[in-house]
Amino acid sequence: MTGKNEFDQFSAPAQGVTNTGIPQEMLDTIPDYDDNFTIDTLLQKILTSDKSYDSSKIVTAYEFAAEAHKGQKRTSGQDYIIHPLNVAYFLLELEMDTDTICAALLHDVVEDTPVTLKEVQKRFGQGVASLVDGVTKLEKIPNFNRDEQNAEDIRKILLAMSEDIRVMIIKLCDRLHNMRTLKCRPYVKQLETSYDTLELYAPIARRLGIRSLKDELEDLAFHYLEPYAYAEIEALMDRNKEQREQFIESIQKRIADRLEKEHFEKPPQISGRVKSIYGIYNKCYKKHLSFDEIYDKYAVRVIVTTVQECFCVLGIIHEMFIPLPNRIKDYISTPKQNAYQSLHTTVLGREGIPFEVQIRTWEMHADAEYGVAAHWKYKDGILKNDQMEKRLAWVRQILEAQKSSDDVEEIVRLIKEDVASEDIVVLSPKGRSYSLPIGSTPIDFAYKVHTDVGHQAVAAKANGKLVPLDYQLQTGEICEIITSKDPGKGPNRAWKDFVKTSKAKDKIRIWFKKERREENIMYGKVALEREFRRYRIHVPDSELAAFLSDDFKRHNCSNLEDFYASIGYGGILLSKIMPRLKEKYHRLYSAEESEQPKPVVQPKASSRKNNIILDKIDDCVVKFAQCCNPLPGDEIVGFITRGHGISVHTTKCTNYNAMLNRNNPEELERWCEIQWSENSVAQLQTSMEVIATDRVGLVFDITAILTEARIPIVHSSSRNLKNGNALFEATITIASTEQLNNLFDKLRKIKGVISVERSSI
Repeated sequence: MTGKNEFDQFSAPAQGVTNTGIPQEMLDTIPDYDDNFTIDTLLQKILTSDKSYDSSKIVTAYEFAAEAHKGQKRTSGQDYIIHPLNVAYFLLELEMDTDTICAALLHDVVEDTPVTLKEVQKRFGQGVASLVDGVTKLEKIPNFNRDEQNAEDIRKILLAMSEDIRVMIIKLCDRLHNMRTLKCRPYVKQLETSYDTLELYAPIARRLGIRSLKDELEDLAFHYLEPYAYAEIEALMDRNKEQREQFIESIQKRIADRLEKEHFEKPPQISGRVKSIYGIYNKCYKKHLSFDEIYDKYAVRVIVTTVQECFCVLGIIHEMFIPLPNRIKDYISTPKQNAYQSLHTTVLGREGIPFEVQIRTWEMHADAEYGVAAHWKYKDGILKNDQMEKRLAWVRQILEAQKSSDDVEEIVRLIKEDVASEDIVVLSPKGRSYSLPIGSTPIDFAYKVHTDVGHQAVAAKANGKLVPLDYQLQTGEICEIITSKDPGKGPNRAWKDFVKTSKAKDKIRIWFKKERREENIMYGKVALEREFRRYRIHVPDSELAAFLSDDFKRHNCSNLEDFYASIGYGGILLSKIMPRLKEKYHRLYSAEESEQPKPVVQPKASSRKNNIILDKIDDCVVKFAQCCNPLPGDEIVGFITRGHGISVHTTKCTNYNAMLNRNNPEELERWCEIQWSENSVAQLQTSMEVIATDRVGLVFDITAILTEARIPIVHSSSRNLKNGNALFEATITIASTEQLNNLFDKLRKIKGVISVERSSI
């Protein structure tokens, strides 16, 4: 399979569990690992290490763990002690310290055997006991489901990690061995473990800068989640393996021959590498690139002694090869958030094949390969310096930003978002750089600078031009925040819907929690009543507190007002709790309702009009608001107009949200609950905007996809933009958001397309 659309059949990594297992031929491609390590294997590794270890303490820890796990077996049938031995061996490869190796050997004894933490502390000291405690899961919490229990376990590990990073390094090595032996687990467990690995553990390894762990965790998880995609990329890579190896070797030799003519403190080390399979898939999936459009599949790495030599080599590389525009990245002057430093440039050789050259010092290379573990590899003991503090700062910021949330699952969802997000670098007008997740807005930037700057923000500029507050910033842009002079100015409640960073969300939430309690109570009450109507939940006022009692405990609320207030400021997400409340309602009240005598004549409860169900409204004119162009699939609300029936809006509509922020009781009463009827067959108009690099044939390519999808075009226009891009606008007739999203996915694959969005008619 070749050409532009060769990866079209690849889907996003699985979000859940299906009933079909991985085909046997796919399982057979997952290698079997030789993990029959013994204590002798461990001791031999210690003898060959440059570090000094307390071998007697490590042997004692092994004997203690082996006795505790005696008789226990893994799913593979192996003695359980094989697992902690493997984890300890991985940590020895990272050259971690003695206490970390001991903790790895003992990391499951408290959780899976009768051994207590006090016994571990008495035998091996507080240092080892603290590490074991950090990686030990919590005891089961009453009234918590599996997801909530897992969320609390993750938060506990992150809290321990913020105090001692070795906790997470042990956990990552533990996860690596579990992934290497995942073939023996049931299919459902394979998917659950792989999804958690790809969503949380691999991104943490990336944040900590431990590249080798990150790459292997990603590839193993991807193998289970998308076996066919993995196999196809592997086949594409193997197809030209011999030519690829020859190409990389020839490039290395040419660079080495050229660098021999220059003077360096010590001869540079030159090596080649091929991008990981998941790394290739990720670029194809996220950036809609073909296999041939990935320019860093092949890379050559040059390691020198000083920063000055790095830039000297960069100049020589650009002299030897043709550098590709906009493909030079200076991570030495502006390191990544995980402290990664290197020079990257993509160049074109005589063969016409693009490849990447990475240039770094030996110290940078150690940090890139081992990340935080490099501090134990090259130093004795834990290094309490500014660099280590910077590496851990993001963990503390994430945890700090979740303190005001009352929903444990939401806390971990936000943690995962923060951990997994890639970064951009935005500059202040004074030239100070700030790292933010991709998709961050001026409001995120404002809160990154200072909480008060965020609260007082009223407008923003990017590179000197006014931009909306929900504008997505790009790397290298200079962002200026214009603040209000009114000391009482606070954030806008609508900001929570578009800010990206958990810090901004949390600061907005805290402000409303402290400053607007009465407003929060009213807002939360209205929101809960609206959701109850939508889910057809009718609980008498006298029984409401008892009905919500379990959720009071889950979210640390003392009474109904606390509960309403928490909903109002965003501490509780109704979208998370409503399915559980609906299930509880049907369990408690359905039986009672079924015993009630049914009237002979039922009053009319709702009517259908133009695919809309109008709750307890007889019959009226229905029109669709052009400010937000609702489509079947959108969450909708109705506004009762004076003399013109019901106007249908999306719940994301700016007019609807502006009304919520005003909190005018008279306006609130005019909004009613409506919903799409099942199997809606509406054909409604909506508008779209496509921004792309200007080129001949662009409009033809866009209209060809619309025609192929049989989507009528009511109106269309296109024009050139000042920055060399083009804007294509169209009003189309479409049946649902699902059909629209499928169309947008196809349009995004057109060459040069930058963005595809809905717009107002």
